[in-house]
Parts: sequence; C-alpha cells; structure tokens
Amino acid sequence: MNRKKTVITFMLAALILTANAIALTNKARPAYDAQIASAAKGPAWIRINQLGYTPQGIKVAVWGSKGTEKLKRFELVDATTNKVVYKGKAGEAYGAYGPFKQSYRLNFTAFNEPGNYFLKAGVATSPVFKIGADVYKGTADFALRYMRQQRSGFNPYLKDSCHTADGYTMYGPMPDSTIIDVSGGWHDASDYLQYATTSANATYHLLAAYRDFPGVFTDKHQANGLDGTNGVADVLDEAKWGLEWLLKLHPREDWLFNQLADDRDHQKMRLPNHDSVDYGLGRARPVYFATGEPQGLGKYKNRATGVASTAGKFASAFALASQLYNSNDKELASLFGQKAQSAYKLGLAKPGVSQTAPNRAPYFYEEDNWVDDMQLGAAALYQLTGNQDYFKQAYTYGLQEKVTPWMGADTARHYQWYPFHNFGHFELAKKADATTKAELIGFYREGIERVFAKAKNNAFYRGVPFIWCSNNLTTSFAIQSYLYRNLSGDQTYAELEQANFDWLFGCNPWGTSMVFGLPENGDTPVDPHSAFTQLYKYPIDGGLVDGPVYGNIYKNLIGITLYEPDEYAEFQSDLVVYHDDYGDYSTNEPTMDGTASLIYLLAAKENSSGEGAQPKK
Repeated sequence: MNRKKTVITFMLAALILTANAIALTNKARPAYDAQIASAAKGPAWIRINQLGYTPQGIKVAVWGSKGTEKLKRFELVDATTNKVVYKGKAGEAYGAYGPFKQSYRLNFTAFNEPGNYFLKAGVATSPVFKIGADVYKGTADFALRYMRQQRSGFNPYLKDSCHTADGYTMYGPMPDSTIIDVSGGWHDASDYLQYATTSANATYHLLAAYRDFPGVFTDKHQANGLDGTNGVADVLDEAKWGLEWLLKLHPREDWLFNQLADDRDHQKMRLPNHDSVDYGLGRARPVYFATGEPQGLGKYKNRATGVASTAGKFASAFALASQLYNSNDKELASLFGQKAQSAYKLGLAKPGVSQTAPNRAPYFYEEDNWVDDMQLGAAALYQLTGNQDYFKQAYTYGLQEKVTPWMGADTARHYQWYPFHNFGHFELAKKADATTKAELIGFYREGIERVFAKAKNNAFYRGVPFIWCSNNLTTSFAIQSYLYRNLSGDQTYAELEQANFDWLFGCNPWGTSMVFGLPENGDTPVDPHSAFTQLYKYPIDGGLVDGPVYGNIYKNLIGITLYEPDEYAEFQSDLVVYHDDYGDYSTNEPTMDGTASLIYLLAAKENSSGEGAQPKK
C-alpha cells in the first residue's frame, strides 16, 4: 500500500466500534431506524472536509454508494458521548457520479455547536471531524513550508545551496550562452524548471494574502527561510524571495526573461543540491529571453505570439510590492514601482502570449490569454500611481476577457487559460464607481454561473473540469467565488464556494485531502511525485498536488507507471482518477504556484473562520 499513516487504521477501527455502540443504544427508535435502513444495501461512504467546519459556516458532507436504493435521513453524532445531536433529511438524490451509483448532499449547516462529531447514514459512518472557530488556524502558514522547500539558490529545508551557476542566455539580444546571474526563485514543481509566469503569479498571491489577511501570518523564519524571527511575516519573506528573482529576470527596461532550464531536466529523481544534469555548460542552465516568438531548442516548440502574458504578471507583482513596501522601505518601493512600469511597457509593445519552451517532450504551459495579465498589471499600477490612464487601460482589457475561458468548459489544454482566475476584476472594482463596479462583479458572477450550471447536477457540486492540475483550478475558482462574495455581499454561491474548498480536503470520491500533511493525522498524500519523499522520505508539508484527471487523459499521458497497489482502486472510474503514487505525475505531483494560490485561500478562510463563532457550552 501507499503507506498511509498508521493512525488512520486506528481511527477507522474506533469509528466502527463507535458506530456499533450507537446501533445498540438506539434500539428504541425503530421507525427512524427503518428510514435510515432504506439506504443502499451496497457499500457506502460519507466524505467530509477533514479540516472540519466553522460553527456559523456552511457544513455539507457527501454520501456515495455502490448501490442504488434511496437515502432518506442522516444523523450527526457527538464523538465524545455517542449521542445523536442532529437529525437531517438527505434531500435530493443526485444519482451516479464517478464510482458511485447513488449520491446525496448531507447538509447540517443548521447545527453550530463546537465539538467533535461524525455522521451516520445507512451503513456508512464518516471519520470524526471538528466543528470550531479554529479549524483553519495556522493552515496558511503550514502551506508556506512547501514554498520554502521549493527555494532555489539557497534551500533552507536542505540547509544547502543549489543551482548557483544559473544561467546562460538563449534567444536574447546578447550572444547566446552569455552568463548572467539568475539564481534564486522557486522550483516549479517536483522537477527543477523555473518559469516566470508561475513565479510572478505565485508572488502576487503571496503579496495579496499579506495585504488582505496580515493577521493570520506569523514570524517564525528569517528572510533566508531558516528558523528564527526577523520582524517580518513569513509570507512577506517568501514573497520577497520571489520578487528578488523577478528582478533578475527583468534587469533592464528592455530585457525580460521567461524561463530557466527546460525539460532536459527530466532525467532522474535527485535532490536539488545534487542536481548533476548537464545542459552543455556544466552546472549552468539555459535562461530563455522573452522574444514574443516561438521557442524550443529541441524537437518541440511553443506557439508564443508576444510578451504581454509574462510582462503583465511582472507588472502586477512589482506594483503591489511597491505599495506594500512604501511605508517601511522607500528605496525598495521605488525600485519595484519602476520595474512595474517598465514591465508593463514591454507588454504594451509586444501584446500576445509568451508560452514556456519545451525541448524533448510535447508538454509545455500552453497559455493562450494575456489581456487578463495586462488588466491586473494596469489595475495594480493605477492603485500605485492614481494615474487614470491605467484605470482606463485596465477596464478596456477587462472587457476583452470578461470570464476566464475554462469556466464552463469541459476541457482545456495544459495551463491554456492562466492564471485560473482573474484578480484584475477584483482589484479594479475596489476603486471603481458604482456602475463600473457592478459591471465587473457581473463578470465574476457569469463565470461562477457557468461552473454552477455543471456543478449543481452532482452531489460534490463539481463543475471544474478534470484537466491536468485540476486542484489549481479548484483553488482558483474558490478564490473567485470568495472575491465575488466579498465585493457583492451576495451569498447565492456560498455553498458552491465551500464545496470547492471541501473537495481539496477530503470531500471528494477518494476521501483524501489533496495537501500533503494537512490535516495532521488525516488521509493525505504520502507518496507524491517528489524526490524529497521518494528518495529520502522527507515530508513535503503543505504541497498541493495536481489533483484528479479525466480517465482518458490519464490513459494517454507518457511515462506513467504505478509502483504500489492502488488503495483507491474502488473509487476510480472512467470519468476521473486520482492516485497517491509516486509514478503518477499527472495527479500526484505538487506545484509551487498551486500552493501559493492555496495560501491565499487558506488565509481568507482563517481570517473569516471566527465570524459568528459560538463558545462551547
């Protein structure tokens, strides 16, 4: 098996004993038991958010069965006293989905007493979960562990340096193989490629998380990532690590680099400080200049058409950084402000997409949109400078892509529509007049409606397509739903928003969290596609894995082999698969940018988790 923590086995055994005890103590309720017993005779499961639920928050679990009979009722049981504390109607039958022939949403939002509980419906009993105001406390900081572990240049987890010889230039105005210093930043995933597009987007999310929810973050690490304090929130330290690398990729007003290394990296599993892959110049790796034209040094090339997709992301990250540093480091704030404006000018000069460059394999980030990046860059520059021209430009860009195109679609190419939600509408709406604000909010609502049109037909409220990195899309959709609710005050889609968050932490067909080590002692990935775990059993705490993919995608990817028996075999389907197996890079590889987005979402959840909370009596 994939070595799930032993404690899970004990938890399940305890739950079985608890369920048996409840059955014995409730013999006096034959009529109610008869209704419960009308559930499917076949195996059934109850999926929950393993992190738990807040007292005043939306609380929904999903019941799925391999049988076809109907479910009428469910019970919420106090795990300490074994007493039934809430009885609910199962409601609408949602029918077949994935591995299940029948499914229901079990809504117990009306119950708000803090404590530890489990759900019982028919033959199924859920794991124990917590209801409390502190269920999300510390989760955003926990996910920062993975970002520190992904650092290049100096890696605080390994307490060692790596990739210090980067890099030599390709495609630039300078002679090819010119040596420049671009060491630093974050490794993109479990390989050691580094992309400007994902790094700038991750940096923006970290900066925005600090700006919007500063109170949830702590200071337990120094700027270099080692243990200690420096008077700066760790999330801002991490964002600055990203900013320093972006500065190296934009060293002059007319220079912008887009990528460090390429898929020649994919040779063997090794720790970054033991990376011996030779690109032809010893330990130096190629750094690709953003030309706005197709690139690829090997068999395959991308379809780049411009620079704006990368330049806009740089502009937004630098402009937000300038705002945040203005109060305590004027010189650094000025530098970031200058870089924001010069990056934005490059985007204006070369509209279009700057895709990542493949080499030996046909896979690359096939980003096909760029106006969203320029909208966010212009919006951030407007916030920084107050220049109305930036506002007008941002608004014009926003009209060109009102809805991120994957929303409502059944599929998309890898990173085709990136970032997976557009922060630009939110940032612009905050400074807009009432009419323009309502219009921008409407763009968010239209995207949410497109997803909900699909989601409302299944018990998991799943409307996000199962493409590669589906967890990243899920995280982004939950963020967009939060931003919409924040701007509008409209609670219409709050249950859909929560369902997407719940999915990431266990309310999915496999019953597993998609974040390594979160929650502690939960069912979480233990065998990800990562050298840290595969070679040395080092935990990759906080890393968000790619997530489930359509069965037909999984079957057609190159080089996937499962190395362990599949503990989720009975929950796989022709529709969708997920494997907690080192050999499945399509569903179980963590990503840096997905984790950075998750940090924003977790910070938002922690920030609001105490609202309306009631003390335990």
